[in-house]
Amino acid sequence: MDAQAWNEKYATSDMIWGTPPNPVIVEHVASLPHGRALDLGCGEGRHSLWLATRGWEVVGVDFSEVALDKARRIAAQAPSRSRDRLHYVRGDVTADSFDGEYDLILSVFLHFPPPQRKALLDRAVDALKPEGMLIFLGHDATNPDDGVGGPQDKEILYTPTDLVDEIDGGLDIMIAERRYRETDAGTAIDALVVARKPPLGS
Repeated sequence: MDAQAWNEKYATSDMIWGTPPNPVIVEHVASLPHGRALDLGCGEGRHSLWLATRGWEVVGVDFSEVALDKARRIAAQAPSRSRDRLHYVRGDVTADSFDGEYDLILSVFLHFPPPQRKALLDRAVDALKPEGMLIFLGHDATNPDDGVGGPQDKEILYTPTDLVDEIDGGLDIMIAERRYRETDAGTAIDALVVARKPPLGS
């Protein structure tokens, strides 16, 4: 799906994904000391803004200008100290380099074919600071058959094992598991990997 298709999708609703951050992100990030974060495919900015209100310096990247415009409008209602920590950038996470080093990188429900996903993971590993954390959360490959919702094209879905294999030792794996999420339509199955970059000298 290209940027124009996503622009049209984001233009159809006030908030496609809702306003609150995903509970899995809250679970793993709420207790972290704030630092510099990169929110890949940030969409309407729910995770970027939540991080900024908690003291993080955040770069949110998306290739949909419509989504970013909505994200900026929502952020304009936040206190100025939060807005000052938040920077939205139009870019293609499958191709662009990630400038700088980050304490936290989020990929939440981004789905690409395996070669693009592997390239994304490689750039994310390179962009993490020592002891920085990557959280990769998306629809599991079993979801079309055993769950509900989400993309039905299995080529762009993955399992936790797929992600671990593609990280290929570049990070220390902390969590690699399926998560079951209750929705109005039934139980959705997600894949979650939480990984940390080894400290310097390790």
